[in-house]
Amino acid sequence: MQVYIAELHVHTVLSPCAEVEMIPPLIVQEAVERGINLLAVTDHNASANVEAVMKAAYDTQLTVLPGMEVQTREEVHMLCLFDTVEQLTTWQAEVDARLPDQENKVDLFGEQFVVDESGEFIRREPRLLLTSANLKLEEAVERVSALGGLTIPAHIDRRAFSLIGNLGFVPPNVPFAALEITRRIAPAQARRQFPQTSNYPLVQGGDVHRLDEMLGANLLTMRAPSVAEMRLALNNREGRSLTWRGN
Repeated sequence: MQVYIAELHVHTVLSPCAEVEMIPPLIVQEAVERGINLLAVTDHNASANVEAVMKAAYDTQLTVLPGMEVQTREEVHMLCLFDTVEQLTTWQAEVDARLPDQENKVDLFGEQFVVDESGEFIRREPRLLLTSANLKLEEAVERVSALGGLTIPAHIDRRAFSLIGNLGFVPPNVPFAALEITRRIAPAQARRQFPQTSNYPLVQGGDVHRLDEMLGANLLTMRAPSVAEMRLALNNREGRSLTWRGN
């Protein structure tokens, strides 16, 4: 078993709300310096910078999981995590087919940069990413699961773009792997404030748009940094476990 210090919610410069410093080498450097050894890249409705961060982490102790923060039809943000780029590529094609054909307005929303592993500019993503895909929440969870991934509704203690903030409850029959809380609330406090979370594992995310927001609060004891092992750890099964640093 190994303890993985995990940050599962990290944006790059492909997300228009991320700072320009969120390029692959700086993301990797910051994670390594903070002792984080498991990181998920989760840009808004997009994944074009995932491989660049994975390449930047080569020859380090950092494992990078391919991921995305999808925005569902209900305007709920949800982390989608996978083991392989191939799984994520298939999911990206499904999301692309459900996104509106709307051009990004840089002055309003911000730049959307695709970069290489050194952070060098490749291209701009012209399509608006800060929008909802025409995917119902249940449908998104079902499709990600069918591809071998797991889903975690993001920042549920926020009012905007969150499961509880938008729906008012946690749908009881949707098989989320966990729920994410922000740095603004401790797990025990979240349990008290949101009793509907009692049946779900909680992870704490930095929702990293700047380097200094990297949190690494989740301690996952697992045999390997994989989706299957993470499911076991989130549910404290078969010797795997989830605890939180600083809580």
